[in-house]
Amino acid sequence: MSWVSAMRRRPGRLAAEALVLVGVALAVAALVRATLDNLDARGIPTGFDFLHLPARFAISESVLAYTPRDSYYWAAFVGLTNSLFVTLLVAIGSTALGLFVGIGRLSANVLVAGLARTWVEIARNTPPIVLLFFLYSLWWRVLPEVSQAINPAPGVFISMRGIFIPDVNLTVEIGFAAVVLAGMALAIVVPRHAPTVGLPRSPLAIATVILAMFFALAFVAFPPQVLVDFPVFVRANFRGGVELTPEFVTIVVGLTLYTTGFVAEIVRTGLLSVGRGQWEAGRALGLRRGQLLRYVVIPQMYRVVLPPMTSQYINILKNSTLAIAVGYPDFLAIMGTIINKSSHAMEGIAIILGAYLAVNLSISAGLNALNRRVAIRER
Repeated sequence: MSWVSAMRRRPGRLAAEALVLVGVALAVAALVRATLDNLDARGIPTGFDFLHLPARFAISESVLAYTPRDSYYWAAFVGLTNSLFVTLLVAIGSTALGLFVGIGRLSANVLVAGLARTWVEIARNTPPIVLLFFLYSLWWRVLPEVSQAINPAPGVFISMRGIFIPDVNLTVEIGFAAVVLAGMALAIVVPRHAPTVGLPRSPLAIATVILAMFFALAFVAFPPQVLVDFPVFVRANFRGGVELTPEFVTIVVGLTLYTTGFVAEIVRTGLLSVGRGQWEAGRALGLRRGQLLRYVVIPQMYRVVLPPMTSQYINILKNSTLAIAVGYPDFLAIMGTIINKSSHAMEGIAIILGAYLAVNLSISAGLNALNRRVAIRER
């Protein structure tokens, strides 16, 4: 049935839907108009022009450079970058740990399976904010003062003020970047045509070899300059290096431990979705358990785990707003400061909703596209 014939068969339904949409639009317009009138009557400014004004407040730590002389919109962008950075680290860490814990849940070793199950049950049944408060309290109760910092490795110091690690500054020439980019391009193109030119059918191995060769060539032809800045204790604190504050470490580690419990259950479900015959066929070919998981089971479980993993990655971004509980300056915390200083509450809330909606929809769209690519197409 064509779209035109469908419209002819249900004109009444289309008219009713159109009336509903018009009614909703009119209600929203009336609400917005009444809100603007009330704000104007009370002398509360409206509009987004304030975003270009100097912020005039400090941000304790940020991924991007920021000073109080920067504008409100740059402060908001810095906060969004902080949230995205935390989300990225937690997503990578929880995915890697969740894979191992999920495999451990199905281990024949009773101790490994028990520990993995304990991790999952604690993570899934504990409010994340409680976990964050517990981890944050450990900095002051367990770790020593900065003058007695623990030195587990050269240039690494751990104390109640945070973790101090060496800062590595790598300066490369244009030629170095060009050689590396050329290697990356070949690593993408060559494995696709490997069978036609007689190369082994192992795209990952071919790409790894190509990248290694081009990186080695770049280091020999255009050696980069490497400067390492080690933290040094001066008077009452460390100077130099990179400081990982207790707030940053707490939010990253806490959300990683929490999300790992959910990712592990998704991985376990994906492993169980692979038929027993696939496992037995792999064993019959003489594959060890690690090879069986790598070459047979894990590639097949992608189609099962990608949809729920999409929800978990979106939840990581939403859970990152709990950073305000431990004092890490994430997007929500910085926007709260902007709202308090500028008195533009409606605009600030609109920016918060719009930013989180845009990022979450982008994550969903990207992973849905990946899911469609790996999905089995019926012929």
